[in-house]
Amino acid sequence: MSDLPEGGNIRDRLARGERLSLEEWRSTVLTEGEGRISDPLSTSELCQYADGVRERLHPEGLVSYVIDRNINYSNVCTCVCNFCAFYRPPGHEEGYVLGYDEIFEKVEETLELGGSGILMQGGLHPDLPLDWYTGLMRELKARFEVHLHCFSPPEILGLQEVTGLSYRDILVALKDSGLDSIPGGGGEILVDEIRRKRRTKCDSQEWLDIMEIAHEVGFPTTATMMFAMGETEGHRLEHLEKIRQLQDRTGGFVSFIPWTFQPDGTPLGRLIPDRLPVDDYLRWLAISRLYLDNIPNVQVSWLTQGIEGGRRGLHAGANDIGSIMIEENVISPAGAKHRADERLLRDTIEAAGFRPIKRNAAYRWLQSVTSDQ
Repeated sequence: MSDLPEGGNIRDRLARGERLSLEEWRSTVLTEGEGRISDPLSTSELCQYADGVRERLHPEGLVSYVIDRNINYSNVCTCVCNFCAFYRPPGHEEGYVLGYDEIFEKVEETLELGGSGILMQGGLHPDLPLDWYTGLMRELKARFEVHLHCFSPPEILGLQEVTGLSYRDILVALKDSGLDSIPGGGGEILVDEIRRKRRTKCDSQEWLDIMEIAHEVGFPTTATMMFAMGETEGHRLEHLEKIRQLQDRTGGFVSFIPWTFQPDGTPLGRLIPDRLPVDDYLRWLAISRLYLDNIPNVQVSWLTQGIEGGRRGLHAGANDIGSIMIEENVISPAGAKHRADERLLRDTIEAAGFRPIKRNAAYRWLQSVTSDQ
């Protein structure tokens, strides 16, 4: 075990909002494994420092949320991630692909409920051509005034394998057809040692490359971390370091969303049946806010932590509480059963001492800050 690094008080530096290196983070927060230190920063300290970062970045006292729907257009997938309870292999009797008309109905219902956007993700279908995706984007934009936040890096990689086109050509075609932004799904832990064990489709560099090209093409994107899936705390820090390095180059990430592995109905759940306690989640939410000093927004995952966990996260660095999730078919089958409506999210934000404000998927406010909250 080692002590905190010499040559500067880490606590003072964090209180001032200074950036720590990967090695400094390792020597400051690790509580397990060979790198374990004798006096790691406590969770309450980290939450306090992270709350200070949130206040400096968002001094107006607002916490944002979004009303959108996660339309999972297909569960057919050529990948067999062992943490997933959603996918079905090609040819499976429970496999499906939604028709355009079914998707249009879901979008219309979302807008009727006050929604501003659509989050669309699906399995890596081996037979859907690029024209299916671009045609859908064009039809949605022609029919609805809606923000389209769709197709995470593994889906782009899947399209590359189907079409033979480059990542850039695929992303440009999607942008030209109306796609507005790209979600950070498939990030999990960006350490290939872990990704190989979890049978994740793309390796860490492929995920990062696709995101970098997406930023170059002009897409705002989110980044994620799904953790508590057998990785070490050091692996989590490596993940955050890779996200921070890419953001230093491109500035294209508008938000970071950490959430925890949900084990129900997954092969991995037989090995890791227990969920990470909320206090441990809040520790890593706070570390994420402090580490990613170059990403403007951090979202707390009430879907996996419960609404009370979401409220507490607003004092652990998060300035966004996410979506009411009108529909969600990927995490929910794995045991994320929490539910919320707009009133509950707004009440939760207010109970934490903030003013709620509605946004779209690109983190643009949809109402004036001076309007009746």
